[in-house]
Amino acid sequence: MNRSITTPRGMITIRDATPADAMPYRQLRLEALQDSPIAFSADYQQNLNQPAKYWEDRLTIEEDEATLFLAEHEGRLIGMMGIGRGGSPKTRHGAWIWGVYVTPDWRGLRIAEELINSCFTWAKARKILLVKLGVAATNKPAIRCYERCGFSTYGTEPRAIFYEDNYYDEFLMSHPLDNS
Repeated sequence: MNRSITTPRGMITIRDATPADAMPYRQLRLEALQDSPIAFSADYQQNLNQPAKYWEDRLTIEEDEATLFLAEHEGRLIGMMGIGRGGSPKTRHGAWIWGVYVTPDWRGLRIAEELINSCFTWAKARKILLVKLGVAATNKPAIRCYERCGFSTYGTEPRAIFYEDNYYDEFLMSHPLDNS
């Protein structure tokens, strides 16, 4: 699924990642882990040392089970967001958004909202009824973005992230999808 959006800074393409994106994805993911360490449970140092095959495997995804959307401007990745459905017959009606990141110089242009809309389109095509995500309780801009997109908080995971001798709570948010 490819689509283009216009921002004040230029045209952005939102598209599905492929294994050919492995190294640019690696670069963006490492940037995300360094720039926003509280937003991710993954660790920068562990990811830094992963071989190329690790990154290719992360982008080899069965289409009906999960996908990773990339936001791209003039050949440079500037954002990402993954979505995956439940793995059991009892949880396949739900999906989880993960790995949300937009580079700092592209924030405030509603690119994350466009990535979320792509996730919603993907989920609706698979008859998914509920999309969930977790967000650091301290990340006010992301929380506002998710609320604009229709998510509401249904709980808090206390001490979800431990980073530099501090614990951070995570808000758990969900958004029901109308698949009628």
